[in-house]
Amino acid sequence: MPKPLTDQEKRKQISVRGLAGVENVADLKTNFNRHLHFTLVKDRNVATKRDYYFALANTVRDHLVGRWIRTQQHYYEKDPKRVYYLSLEFYMGRTLQNTMVNLALENACDEATYQLGLDMEELQDIEEDAGLGNGGLGRLAACFLDSMASLGLAAYGYGIRYEFGIFNQKIVSGWQVEEADDWLRYGNPWEKARPEYMRPVHFYGRVEHTPEGVKWVDTQVVLALPYDTPVPGYRNNIVNTMRLWSAKAPCDFNLKDFNVGGYIQAVLDRNLAENISRVLYPNDNFFEGKELRLKQEYFVVAATLQDIIRRFKASKFGSTEFVRMDLSTLPDKVAIQLNDTHPALAIPELMRILVDTEKVSWEKAWDITVRTCAYTNHTVLPEALERWPIDLFQNLLPRHLEIIYEINRRHMERISKLYPGDHDRLRRMSLIEEGGQKKINMAHLCIVGSHAVNGVARIHSEIIKDTVFKDFYEVDPQKFQNKTNGITPRRWLVMCNPGLADVIAERIGEDYIRELDQLKTLLKFVDDDAFIRDVAKVKQENKMKFAVHLEEHYKVKINPNSMFDVQVKRIHEYKRQLLNCLHIITFYNRSVCVSHHVIAHCSQAAPGYHTAKMIIKLITSIGDIVNNDPVVGDRLKVIFLENYRVTLAEKVIPAADLSEQISTAGTEASGTGNMKFMLNGALTIGTMDGANVEMAEEAGEENLFIFGMRVPDVEAMDKKGYDAVSYYNRIPELKQAMDQISGGFFSPSQPDLFKDIVNMLMHHDRFKVFADYEDYIKCQEKVSALYKNPKEWTKKVIHNIAGCGKFSSDRTIAQYAREIWGMEPSLEKIGAPDDPR
Repeated sequence: MPKPLTDQEKRKQISVRGLAGVENVADLKTNFNRHLHFTLVKDRNVATKRDYYFALANTVRDHLVGRWIRTQQHYYEKDPKRVYYLSLEFYMGRTLQNTMVNLALENACDEATYQLGLDMEELQDIEEDAGLGNGGLGRLAACFLDSMASLGLAAYGYGIRYEFGIFNQKIVSGWQVEEADDWLRYGNPWEKARPEYMRPVHFYGRVEHTPEGVKWVDTQVVLALPYDTPVPGYRNNIVNTMRLWSAKAPCDFNLKDFNVGGYIQAVLDRNLAENISRVLYPNDNFFEGKELRLKQEYFVVAATLQDIIRRFKASKFGSTEFVRMDLSTLPDKVAIQLNDTHPALAIPELMRILVDTEKVSWEKAWDITVRTCAYTNHTVLPEALERWPIDLFQNLLPRHLEIIYEINRRHMERISKLYPGDHDRLRRMSLIEEGGQKKINMAHLCIVGSHAVNGVARIHSEIIKDTVFKDFYEVDPQKFQNKTNGITPRRWLVMCNPGLADVIAERIGEDYIRELDQLKTLLKFVDDDAFIRDVAKVKQENKMKFAVHLEEHYKVKINPNSMFDVQVKRIHEYKRQLLNCLHIITFYNRSVCVSHHVIAHCSQAAPGYHTAKMIIKLITSIGDIVNNDPVVGDRLKVIFLENYRVTLAEKVIPAADLSEQISTAGTEASGTGNMKFMLNGALTIGTMDGANVEMAEEAGEENLFIFGMRVPDVEAMDKKGYDAVSYYNRIPELKQAMDQISGGFFSPSQPDLFKDIVNMLMHHDRFKVFADYEDYIKCQEKVSALYKNPKEWTKKVIHNIAGCGKFSSDRTIAQYAREIWGMEPSLEKIGAPDDPR
């Protein structure tokens, strides 16, 4: 197979020299050499590839810093309302290429490195992913930061600077093995420590009620040290800030022990404080009620709120005279968005600051808090909803527990006036869940303490109103909204699929990159043979590049003319990787009629989630049998790509033909992977769940492969009872596949290896895999039939790309801004640093 051209080689063919701007290239080379020599103190003769990467990163960063400073000055001059996006996860991936794209520097950097005898793609590959998130939640936060900067909003992302991000996954003998992700070991050129804004965070202690007010005393203090990362907007010279907090022990931490000879131990004990920002909890859609996690949640909230109030009070840049002391205008100048319940403690913490420190009356403080905070719900799965035990809270945050009790008392008073004598409703709506162990329901706290509550896809927002939070919706219907998720087209098209971005730009110009709705105009090319050919050609090139990547990095050989059928998402029963497994086995059993298929899975299982780890082992075991069967040859390949992360997604997604979005209807809040595949020219096989519903609306349901139960069908089955065994007895191909799994066909040396999976599917399957099996297999047959007609397939692809406009995170953020935060987005550019003021 001839090796396909890299993106860089293609750019060389169309001679970027003309596009790059000669002066810019000369400056970049000068600055590159300056950074190599002075910043890194390296001579070119001894510099390594990593040194060259750091020199390039620092050179690009120079272009950011002037814009960053000017943006902050611009905000202080204009004094706009500011939005603070609080998230325990920011799944940023790599920064270098994204920055070059947003600052329009990519061609010039490419040319400069080329003239210096270096390969820019090689240098980009040295950068570590900032994997400070588990999946959808953290990646959404990253897309939102890009959109907030691109829409000119005065916005700040606040989170934790985890020393170790999402673990590195190795697959050893088919099993997942976790390794620590030491992403900071070589340093991070994109961040700037800001010790001048270090803030104390208090834990433990006790509460004193005195005539002067309430005091939280005898606390342990941990310092929060901020690290700022610039977030550039798309070609508008605006650079916002992501501020991540790192935990530091104060100098006097436990040093009283020094007097009794415990100095060494006292210094070693500093680690206990600093563990707060050590590691990201690797759970997705699962709540783990550990003290360290609660500490993380309070740590980010306490540090952030101090920062917010400091910035609010000193709103004029560098001015000491102009200080706002009256916090009653806080909601006019500050919007706090809680990304899921993880930062829910912002509500009682803001109340504590207002009531205890600022001496505001309870009623006024509550009004300020509710008008400032808004809450995004990301899941309806009961095991994912946070419920903190009271005794843990009492020990760690005694004052906050008192405040939550008082919030609840007043809330219960209001409900009992509205529904006298309805004790069952009071029990359901309380912030405190009674029972064996009293717990605080954090979602209830978020709803009561926010002025807006949103789901992340239309169907999800309806489900939370109809079921999970029905009681709250009946009391405050005006609070509930929908904000369908989106993705940034900068990273998820321009950066990861430049070939397709160019083909689109040739037909409709480049403005669609900031106004994705313009993709609709592609519909007039749906029958244009040249456009159909161009779109198909880009897909084929991406597949060839991906095949080369697989061979180089995974030692897997695939036929690039196969259909690439891809399921990439966290391993979870509700996402139904097991349904996909049954389809693979069924197609394998019918191997005579299989056309060329590569079925790829990639993702992690939470380290403590036994079933998810068994699912990975099952996928790899099926692959071992299928891939080594000489009868099947290269017509069917099953691969599991280890260590899925943003950078791997940027390679997999542009190469995919078919995107698997097969969760049980009513379980996936939205999904954003589905949108990335759609924008990059893959067709979707999926259930009517999450954002799939709106994707089918935008592209036309006939242009997706929709199968399976709808939400009402699932609800009806829940009422009637789901009987997996009846499907097993009735459908011969399903029975055959299950018998192969349970009989050891895929695990000959351990015949009962998968007994837990078999038992779960037959007797305890909450997600009803067998109920959708038949329809899914029929739908896969339609996929295979259409794939044999490349022209008709590509026409459907064009319909899908044209229908992607709604799924830009720019649209999502514009709706948040107007409908929740009371802010107006703007596409206006501000002056570049070298423009006269």
